[in-house]
Amino acid sequence: MAEGALEAPAENGGGGGGGDSGASASERGVAPIKPQYLTTKEQFHKFLETKGQEKPCQETETGDPGGNDLAEPEAKRIRLEDGQMQDGQTDRVAEHGEPLPAQKRARGQNKGRPHVKPTHYDQNRLCPSLIQESAAKCFFGDRCRFLHDVGRYLETKPADLGPHCVLFETFGRCPYGVTCRFARAHLGPEGQNLVQKELAARWAQHLPVRNGLDKALQQQLRKRKIRFERSEQILRQLSQGPLPAAAVPEVTAAEGASGQSNCEALEAPAGPGAGTPPRSPVRTCGPLTDEDIVRLRPCEKKRLDIGGKLYLAPLTTCGNLPFRRICKRFGADVTCGEMAVCTNLLQGQTSEWALLKRHQCEDIFGVQLEGAFPDTMTKCAELLNRTIDVDFVDINVGCPIDLVYKKGGGCALMHRSAKFQQIVRGMNQVLDVPLTVKIRTGVQERVNLAHRLLPDLWDWGAALVTLHGRSREQRYTKLADWQYIEQCVKAAGPMPLFGNGDILSYEDANRAMQTGVAGIMIARGALLKPWLFTEIKEQRHWDISSSERLDILRDFTNYGLEHWGSDTQGVERTRRFLLEWLSFLCRYVPVGLLEQLPQRINVRPPYYMGRNHLETLMASQKSADWIRISEMLLGPVPPNFVFLPKHKANAYK
Repeated sequence: MAEGALEAPAENGGGGGGGDSGASASERGVAPIKPQYLTTKEQFHKFLETKGQEKPCQETETGDPGGNDLAEPEAKRIRLEDGQMQDGQTDRVAEHGEPLPAQKRARGQNKGRPHVKPTHYDQNRLCPSLIQESAAKCFFGDRCRFLHDVGRYLETKPADLGPHCVLFETFGRCPYGVTCRFARAHLGPEGQNLVQKELAARWAQHLPVRNGLDKALQQQLRKRKIRFERSEQILRQLSQGPLPAAAVPEVTAAEGASGQSNCEALEAPAGPGAGTPPRSPVRTCGPLTDEDIVRLRPCEKKRLDIGGKLYLAPLTTCGNLPFRRICKRFGADVTCGEMAVCTNLLQGQTSEWALLKRHQCEDIFGVQLEGAFPDTMTKCAELLNRTIDVDFVDINVGCPIDLVYKKGGGCALMHRSAKFQQIVRGMNQVLDVPLTVKIRTGVQERVNLAHRLLPDLWDWGAALVTLHGRSREQRYTKLADWQYIEQCVKAAGPMPLFGNGDILSYEDANRAMQTGVAGIMIARGALLKPWLFTEIKEQRHWDISSSERLDILRDFTNYGLEHWGSDTQGVERTRRFLLEWLSFLCRYVPVGLLEQLPQRINVRPPYYMGRNHLETLMASQKSADWIRISEMLLGPVPPNFVFLPKHKANAYK
C-alpha cells in the first residue's frame, strides 16, 4: 500500500515550469510513459496551437502564451488573494481617489464559477404552438410573450450545424421543428416539418425512455395534494419504537375502498398509499382487486441477484442517461441514476425527476435517493414505488460534500444511527423492490464505522450494501482500503457486499474480487475509460485509438441530442455535459504509450505527445482544448462561452 501515500496534485504535474523536461517513469505519482513520447509543457501547448488548428479558440487567444493556465473569467479574477487587491482594483482606487471596501476572500471549491443563466435563449424565442404546428390556437392566448413570426425568427436563428438530424433519423420526427439546429434535414420546401410516418408510429407505441414526470402528478406535488397514508402509518409506528423486519402494516379493504365509490376519485389527489394499484400515479374507478389491497411481505419481494455483475456507480453530473448508454454498450450490467434529492422530488421539480429517467437498454436499473429525515425519505420512496419503473432503490450514505453533510444527509447518517435505522426500515416497508445502501468506511480518516453498521443494515431490511473504501475526510487523497473491505465482507454475513474504489483495469477488478465481495462498483474508472467494462469481461488491455475514442464521443453527442434536444438550448446542454466528461477523459493514457501496465488511477500523466494530433489533443488538460474537441462534434461555441468543470480542477491525488 505504499502507493497510498502518493498525493501529487495535478497542478504540480510533470513539466511544471515552462522549460522543465518531461517526467521520468521513476518519478512518484506520475504515469510511466515511454521516453520517446515525453515532452515539456511548453512544447506540448505549442504543438497544439500550431498544428492541426484551423481556427483558434477564443479562450486560447486570451490565454498565457507561456503555456500557463488560461485567463480567468471576470467573476473569478476579482477575488482577493491573501488580502491583496489585484491590479484592476488598484487602478480603480487611484482613479476614484478613495479605497474600495475590502471584499471577503471566497473559500472552498469553484467559488468563482459563473452562475449566470443564459439569456440569449429567451431572445426571439419562437412560440411552442408554432414549433408543434398547432398555430390555430396559441397555448398562452393574448398573454403570449413568444415570437409568432417564423420569418423573423429565421433571420436571427444561428446557422444549422449539419445536414443530418439524429432525432429525425432515429424516431422519424423531430419535435423541435424549425428551431432544430439541424432543421434542413427535415423541413419541406414550404418550411413544414416532415415526418416518416411508419418509423414515427413504431416509436410512438414503444417509447425508448421511461420514468418521465406526468404533468398532472407534478401539479399535485406542487400543491401538496398527494396523501402518503401508508408512509404516515409506518412513521407513527417507527416513532414508537423499532419494528421487526417482518412487521409490515397492512392496508385494509375498507381503506382501499374508501374514495373509490364514485368517479370523483379520478380528480382527487393521487394518494400513493390510498388503494391505488402499483405504478399508477392517480386513482382509478372500477372494482377492487387483490392488487389494490394486498401488500407484498418482505420475503415475497423480488430479490436483487446481481452477484458478480459489473455495477456502474451513480455519478453526479457525469452519470447522465447518455453516458450510461455508452457504458451499457461496453458491457456494464447494472446502472443507477444520479443522486436525486428526495425533497426536490416531493416538490415536483422537473430537473430532479429527469435524474430518474431510464433508457430501454438499461435492463437492471435503480435510482439513488439522498435525504436526512425518515419522513421525507419514506414518502419519496412510496411515491416512486407507485410512479416509476425501477429494479431497486439505493440510499446515498456516502456523499461527502458539505452541502449534503451539514444538513444531516450523506455520510452524516453514519453518525445518526437512530435516524438511519428509521429511514431504512420505513423505505423498505413501502417499497415493492429491493432497497440497497451505499456507504463509506466512515467519516473520519482513521475511525472506521462500516463494520459496525453492516449487521444492522441486514436486520433493518437492506438487500445489498456497496462500500466505498475511503472515509469522508480522505476524499481521493489516498487509495481505497480494500483490506478493510475484506474485513467488512465477513461482518456483512449473509448480506451481499459490493466493493468500490480505484478500479481502472481488469487486474484491479480481479484483485478486488479476491477479497470476497459479491461484485464491484466502478465509478471514476468508467469516466476515464468507459470501455473498462469490456476489458474486465475479456481480461485484456485495449489499446483504443484516438479515432475510436472520437467515435465514442460522437455517439455520446447523438445520445445527448436525443435526451436534451436538438434546439439551441439542447445543443449547448449536450456540450456542457460533454465538456464535463472530457475533463475526466484527458487523464487516460493510451496503452501503447505506457512503459508499465496497467495505468493507476492515483497517478497523473506527464506532458506527452500522442501518436497523432488527435491523441495529443485528447491528452490536454486545458478547457480551451476540450472546447475544440466539442466543436468537432457540435459546431462552434456561442459568443462569450465560458466553461469551468464542476469538480475542483480534476486534481490527481
